[in-house]
Amino acid sequence: MDITIAESTVAGTTQAPPSKSYTHRAVLAAGYADGAVVHDPLVSADTKATMRAVEAYGGSVSLAADDSTVEVTGFDGRPGTPDDVIDCANSGTTMRLVTATGALQDDLAVLTGDESLRSRPQGPLLDAIEQLDGDAESTRRNGQAPLVVGGGIDGGAVEIPGDVSSQYITALLMAGAVSPDGIDIDLTTELKSSPYVDITLEVLDAFGVEAQKTDAGFTVDGGQTYAPGGDYNVPGDFSSMSYLLAAGALAAEDGLRVTSAFPSAQGDAAIVDILDRMGADLDWDEENGEITVSQSELTGIEVGVEDTPDLLPTIATLGAAADGVTRITDAEHVRYKETDRVSAMVEELTKMGAEVEEHQDELFVYGADSELVGTTVEGRADHRIIMSLAVAGLVADGETTVTGAEHVDVSFPDFFDVLESLGAAVGK
Repeated sequence: MDITIAESTVAGTTQAPPSKSYTHRAVLAAGYADGAVVHDPLVSADTKATMRAVEAYGGSVSLAADDSTVEVTGFDGRPGTPDDVIDCANSGTTMRLVTATGALQDDLAVLTGDESLRSRPQGPLLDAIEQLDGDAESTRRNGQAPLVVGGGIDGGAVEIPGDVSSQYITALLMAGAVSPDGIDIDLTTELKSSPYVDITLEVLDAFGVEAQKTDAGFTVDGGQTYAPGGDYNVPGDFSSMSYLLAAGALAAEDGLRVTSAFPSAQGDAAIVDILDRMGADLDWDEENGEITVSQSELTGIEVGVEDTPDLLPTIATLGAAADGVTRITDAEHVRYKETDRVSAMVEELTKMGAEVEEHQDELFVYGADSELVGTTVEGRADHRIIMSLAVAGLVADGETTVTGAEHVDVSFPDFFDVLESLGAAVGK
């Protein structure tokens, strides 16, 4: 599906979508428990993959007709052997988190996904499972899916790099809590995307599971029980909110208000500070969870995305419409997402008339030298690329067509409906 965005303004009030990161973790935590009700979940292609995985390991999942709750009957810390291959679709979070789940059962589980997911690195997690005396192999022996895991790990100590994906750490902590001996994680490199592990620790705590940071990395005792008290509430998602806030800063002459913006452990809440530093007219009422932002004259800044990789496409779009130079650093790990997001934003923004310069670990956007014009851009089957380019289309001269727009269903299924409801000129 292609979507066309014409230069236009936005205004009004909209609610931030629920957090994808919290939903993944809460649904799987409910699976590790004997069950729980997850309120206000994000129901998307990615989170549905995690729901299917919970069912594959012996749980059951019931989704309310209005998607307001997910009722999970869990496998109570003892995952069964799946009857079939677990298809994680395009969800890297699902694959990594439930690969560790598969290592807890005695036999073998097979996990795969779409072409994009089968190109993403899983080797460090497989190696960690083998360090715990589990079975873990890539069928193509290249560290990529399809994966085969099992062996009934008891726990122990592992060494693992922290600069490839924080999801490996999350997977080991969540599985380690129900292993007999627990897991001690020694990071061999600096941890990237550390706020995502903070989210994991927050969700584990909500489910009654204790895990801690250590001088070497992280540790979780074994033999614990996931016990949420029956209910868990998912907060709003700052990754998805970043597109709404960017739209407001670029195109909301009369202001845009975003609700459900309560503080949490999400690293992508940094978008508020980034917009503030760029000069956006923005106010965050943290107590009531409301952010108001208005169209502003923005100035380029330097931003490191070591801990906030999902914000790179949004920041690049803001930089293309700002005065001066926006320098995005610590970006190499952003190349290993659904697509190489560094190169993708360079190529697509260049088509729109932006002056952009790419390095292995950095991205420079020369806003003063950019004059955005509408054209056809490739969404790369990547929800974050699609939404960022759509925001750029709000301030580009003429019409911008984004291909493959249906892939927003990964994290923000009604993104274009929301944008249109705020006044954007959206053609479907």
